[in-house]
Amino acid sequence: MKEPDFAERVYWLVTQIPYGQVATYGQIATYAGSPRAARAVGTLLRHSLENYGELPWQRVLNAQGRISFKGDLGRAELQRALLEAEGISFHQGQCDLRRVRWAPREVFWDVD
Repeated sequence: MKEPDFAERVYWLVTQIPYGQVATYGQIATYAGSPRAARAVGTLLRHSLENYGELPWQRVLNAQGRISFKGDLGRAELQRALLEAEGISFHQGQCDLRRVRWAPREVFWDVD
């Protein structure tokens, strides 16, 4: 059986984030085996709506617990609305990662 590539690992990991919890781009990159690839995770998720319509992309935030919108204010507003519908609150644009960060019990892939 073929080992999944980085993108496949990222997409799979994002589907594992439970409702009402979030992860950071760096966290997903690390769990996918490439801890220095946080920006690549962001790029994959930015294009996820076209490729993976059911992917809960909204559950991935930056390291400060903020929404990164890269000039797409509409998507940022949608992300916040989706997260708030899951019970995640924001104070001054930031959520409390200590309270809502996903903490899986296992390491998924070894670092490249």
